[in-house]
Amino acid sequence: MRIWSLHPKYLDAKGLVALWRETLLAKNVLEGKTIGYKNHPQLNRFKQAKNPAEAINQYLSEIYLESVNRNYNFDIQKINWQFKKCKLTVTTGQLKFEVKHLLVKLKTRDVYKYEELSSKSTFDIHPLFKLVDGDIEKWELLAEAGNIASR
Repeated sequence: MRIWSLHPKYLDAKGLVALWRETLLAKNVLEGKTIGYKNHPQLNRFKQAKNPAEAINQYLSEIYLESVNRNYNFDIQKINWQFKKCKLTVTTGQLKFEVKHLLVKLKTRDVYKYEELSSKSTFDIHPLFKLVDGDIEKWELLAEAGNIASR
């Protein structure tokens, strides 16, 4: 599961669709509608929100808006639009990690998008987040350690 801190406008078609599906799964987890993935490290930052379900719906709303910009047909009814806006933090180290991670994916999956983004020096974050100084997020390190252990 990858829930990007980067703005969804940077994702290629496969990436945006995957983000929508994975965030819907995360929404189900946070709403207690599934037992799988409930301890996934990517969910930790949402669990720290005052209202995790509202935070994930806010996150989904931005993915939906990006899908509209691309003329995709994501189901608007999957989002509870009654959410109260909030801010979660993301560190500068995490943002740098995600940019590198995305560029690696795009290099093989969407060369045009890779070339478009590889020369950028700054990237917007998802509007749910506020950028703060710091290293890679602890939950990311947990996820990476799990990936290495399972290889």
